[in-house]
Amino acid sequence: MAGKANMHELGAGTSSINPHHGSTRNPYDPGRVSGGSSGGSAATVCAGLCPVALGADGGGSVRMPAALCGVVGFKPTAGRLSNSGLLPLNWTVGMPGILAATVEDALIAYAAIVDQSKPSPLQQPELNLPLLTCTRSMPNIRLAKYAKWFDDSSEDIRSLCGKALRMLHTQYGWEVRVLKDIIGAKVRTVEVTVPEIEEMRLAHYVTMGSECTASLAKYLDHMSKSEIGWDVRIGLSAYRSFSSRDYLNAQRLRSRQMYFHEKIFEAADAIVTPMTGVTAYPLQDDALRTGELDYINGAALVRYSIAGNFLGLPAITVPVGHDRGGLPVGLQLIGRPWSEATLLHLAHAVQEACCAAGERRSKPPKVHFDLLLAKD
Repeated sequence: MAGKANMHELGAGTSSINPHHGSTRNPYDPGRVSGGSSGGSAATVCAGLCPVALGADGGGSVRMPAALCGVVGFKPTAGRLSNSGLLPLNWTVGMPGILAATVEDALIAYAAIVDQSKPSPLQQPELNLPLLTCTRSMPNIRLAKYAKWFDDSSEDIRSLCGKALRMLHTQYGWEVRVLKDIIGAKVRTVEVTVPEIEEMRLAHYVTMGSECTASLAKYLDHMSKSEIGWDVRIGLSAYRSFSSRDYLNAQRLRSRQMYFHEKIFEAADAIVTPMTGVTAYPLQDDALRTGELDYINGAALVRYSIAGNFLGLPAITVPVGHDRGGLPVGLQLIGRPWSEATLLHLAHAVQEACCAAGERRSKPPKVHFDLLLAKD
């Protein structure tokens, strides 16, 4: 173990602005956020301090900072990795994840920490680890793209992610199926949608918040509000407003979304999206001591994260280039349950295609270690 990384307080935010331990800064630009909540892990890997770091992903908290810092973020299927040692803040949506410099490093870390020797409450299929050099032997891969959702991102992100898909088609002949509409309750053609995305986002928020307050109740009842950052204080107040009826209704929506996604995976091997709707945004000086609630940027950062957590689906993000300001952009692949081997193959193909096209930098950016490690 090389060390312990900073993070957003209680994992309850997307910036990793932590008023108690300092704000984690993005190695590509120390004046910008690293993402959260596992921003310290992402920045550490990006800066080259270590090849692999762990994080917890309850709402994109591994994948989103990985995208903002230009590294790989991998969240396996819920239950594939042991939750032992993980603070059970939101036990049905939160799970361990891996941040790594490359897809190969992510695979090595995954192979090292996955454990099938102990019984699992979930019926897991046998573990398969991919041989990444055989990616070209994977024919007829179908990538599902819901155009309206995919395009709900900045111009640079849309352009880079779209270019990555075209490169995959050129190099491997893989098909990108554009998802447009759903017919009744049954998918009759490949032209389907990812329905009720906003409802899924709200149901995930209710689930995550309800479980967080239940987990922390015995601590929060004896804590002074002054011990908690302002942004987390507001978040916890919102979480406490949810009723048991709200939670149960959210689980009904979860079952509905699982049905929708099962139908999509009948027509496709993976869903492809940008990882975030925006790249890393600037740190505000007046937020460093208090924390920050930026719902506009926060909503854009988690826009594509929710299905992986709310439905427990495996997902991975891979760097595909940099915007006009030189900030990293990530492409996300979401798979059917237990399809980690396929996702790692696909991610490796994206990585190789982008490297061949010169979209990934051969070395990390110049790192301002004094700013990365200093407490604000």
